[in-house]
Amino acid sequence: MMLAKPKKVKKAARPKRDEFELEDLANQLIEAHNEGIVVILHIWKGEPTRCKISKLDGQTQMVHIEVGYNTEKVKFIDILKVESAPG
Repeated sequence: MMLAKPKKVKKAARPKRDEFELEDLANQLIEAHNEGIVVILHIWKGEPTRCKISKLDGQTQMVHIEVGYNTEKVKFIDILKVESAPG
């Protein structure tokens, strides 16, 4: 009796974006960081997160965000959208 091979599970691919979209996203993050404003980040495979940008690390391509009293690190490439947070 032959066992069936397990089917390969296809991973959901991160949305493809061109260099202009990425540059625009980077500019929005820089502006939010410089002005110290609260934003809503839409993160791939995550919930929209209300936060402040505390550090932009070009070496590691990580964005350090303050969520409440915690600091988290998010990969730049995983950030899909930056929105200004109401009030």
